[in-house]
Parts: sequence; C-alpha cells; structure tokens
Amino acid sequence: MVLYQQARKEFYMKIAIACDHGGYHLKEHIKKYLTEKGIEIVDHGTYSEDSVDYPDFAEKLCHDITSGESGAERGILICGTGIGISIAANKCKGIRAALCADVFSAKMSREHNNANVLCMGERTTGVGLAEMITDTWLETEFAGGRHQRRVDKIMALEK
Repeated sequence: MVLYQQARKEFYMKIAIACDHGGYHLKEHIKKYLTEKGIEIVDHGTYSEDSVDYPDFAEKLCHDITSGESGAERGILICGTGIGISIAANKCKGIRAALCADVFSAKMSREHNNANVLCMGERTTGVGLAEMITDTWLETEFAGGRHQRRVDKIMALEK
C-alpha cells in the first residue's frame, strides 16, 4: 500500500482524474506529479488531444466519486479554462466541484466547502501553479463546524 505523507501524517490516497482535449497535457502532468508522490490515480480519460466533449468526462469522474466504484473519494477535472468542466461536474448529484486558479481558493474550497472535485484550466494555469493548487487542495482538511451546516444546505439544493 502506498502512503501519501502530509505534515507528518501518512495516509492512503486515491484520486480520480479526467479531462477533455483542452486539458490533456496538464492532466498528464498532474497525473505524473501525483504518482511520483505515491498517490494512486484512476484515469478516466481523455487519452489524447483529439476533440471530445468535456461533460462526458466530468460525468465519468463524478459517477466514480459518488458511487465509490474505484475507491477514489476526490477527483480532479481539467479542461481549457476549467469553466465548462466545473459547470458540468456541479450538475452531478453529490458533487461539490471548485474551479481554482489560485492557492487560496483551493484551500478555502476544501476548508469551508468540502469540495470533492478540483477543476483547473490548462490554458489559464501554468504547471507550477497547478502543482501548488493541487497540493494545497489535497492537504487541506474540511473544517466542519458552521461550515458543515452550509455544506448541508448546498447539498439540500439537489432535492
């Protein structure tokens, strides 16, 4: 079993990842980056730069997260800007997808909103920043407390 070390804590982590053609290169980079850190990756595609529709890949990843099919509890989605794929992901029941283009937003999306899907844009986010966003998003724990009440209200909107 591979363990991911976070601030003197070790735990097993499995992350689902997917993209459209506009996010293919950043997905491949983040996949390699996380694998080198010992994180198991479930890759839901796409597997080339050939044009595809981002809602199809958002749906695959989100179904995996909500069904527990692969054991991944969180996911990362990437398209050209991150906008389309985040909108598509948030249409899926049980998903709280956050489009993050900076480290602070990544931290708050986890700490306050318990986001279970991180969305990024390949055409808007460089690889170094994407690595920092990803690390922050994976390392930040949900604060709970008053934030749980708010997350519950968000989830109630699905009914």
